[in-house]
Amino acid sequence: MAIDWIGFGYAALLAVGGYMGYSRKGSIVSLAAGLTFGLLAGYGAYRVSSDPTDIKISFIAAFTLAVVMGLRYNRSRKIMPAGLVAGISLFMILRLILNVL
Repeated sequence: MAIDWIGFGYAALLAVGGYMGYSRKGSIVSLAAGLTFGLLAGYGAYRVSSDPTDIKISFIAAFTLAVVMGLRYNRSRKIMPAGLVAGISLFMILRLILNVL
């Protein structure tokens, strides 16, 4: 059973990013979204660690963030945080798909 360290790192990045959005701008929505998606991605990484083909939860979290943050980046053209999260989420999607193949 190999531990999905990259998946857990992604989950931590989302949770810390949500907290940073709250602490810098006072955005409760950023805090809630960051913690929610961080927990979801963390659970997905736990599932991938147990069974490398069980990517459903991780894929849903990464895909949702890639779409939402990709749209935000397209509208604002700001790399931080929308472009960064969209790019990292796309990397996670690619990694998960290649992990199954």
